[in-house]
Amino acid sequence: MASISTTPREQSVWQRITASLRKIAPIYIVLILLLIGIGTQNPTFLEPAGFLNLLRRAAPLMVLTAGQLFVIVTGGFDLSVGSIMSLTVIGAALLINNDPVNTWWVILVLLGIGVVVGLLNGFIVSYLNVPSLIATLGMLLTLRGAGLYWTGGAPRGYLTDNFRMFGRGWIEPFPFIERFPYAVLVLIIVSGVVIFLFTQTNLGRQLLAIGDNPRAARLAGIPVEKMRIVAFVLSAVTAVIAGILQGGFGGVNPEAGDGYELQAISAAVLGGAVLGGGRGSMPAAIAGALALEALFTLLNLLGLPKPLRDAVQGLIIIGAVAYGAYRSRRIR
Repeated sequence: MASISTTPREQSVWQRITASLRKIAPIYIVLILLLIGIGTQNPTFLEPAGFLNLLRRAAPLMVLTAGQLFVIVTGGFDLSVGSIMSLTVIGAALLINNDPVNTWWVILVLLGIGVVVGLLNGFIVSYLNVPSLIATLGMLLTLRGAGLYWTGGAPRGYLTDNFRMFGRGWIEPFPFIERFPYAVLVLIIVSGVVIFLFTQTNLGRQLLAIGDNPRAARLAGIPVEKMRIVAFVLSAVTAVIAGILQGGFGGVNPEAGDGYELQAISAAVLGGAVLGGGRGSMPAAIAGALALEALFTLLNLLGLPKPLRDAVQGLIIIGAVAYGAYRSRRIR
């Protein structure tokens, strides 16, 4: 029986195809499988309106994960982002004071608060040499306590319609699909900005170099301390934006951002980021956040309870970190 042989050219083409497939982050395949799973349970989710609804719900986490990645690739964590989200919702409700005219300057103030929190986190980590886990955990507790004191422990105030439109509003009419969520528009703009900063400027390369080897980065002339501060500021600002989206979607809630810090870390790790720093992809991290939201949606459609969802999230973190460590050893 004659054996089937391939020419050198055919082998070369096949090698190029397989090499290209290896470069595709696994999270994209996972995301496609999850979307197919959702579609089998509820086909309307894969229609344009259903998919936009999924993106609208996932937008706060996707924006938050993008900011978290800037810190993770330097070898740190930002555990304060969930409390920043909660403080954003609380502060917006109290400062707007039921007057839609106040919305725009309040958003600027909230972004300013985010910058200040990011500067404090970055300064404490960079110049006081406090581990980011401890520094941002302290900031988490500080902001949570400040928010509870500000509100008296109960929801107060009201979010006006022109504030809430960012989370629940729609652009109508919109070509071909009738309406388009403002939250997805914000997501597209923020994603475009962070992907550009991470991939097309020295910022991303310098942050990756710091995470890979801080001493070598310093010897190469990279201002390590200042760049870490920039990473924390970007993380805090995206947390404010995520809080605005979450407040618009869910209304006034002092616990609006609880648990989001761990979800953002999970999503970044799902996207291939290494918790020790030095490696990460912004598009893949954002896709990881969408995959996490898709997973939660699928679990809800299957009727599984929230405690199981939390357990799955923990297993995802453990599995993704273990896989990342395994890949790092193979590369070395």
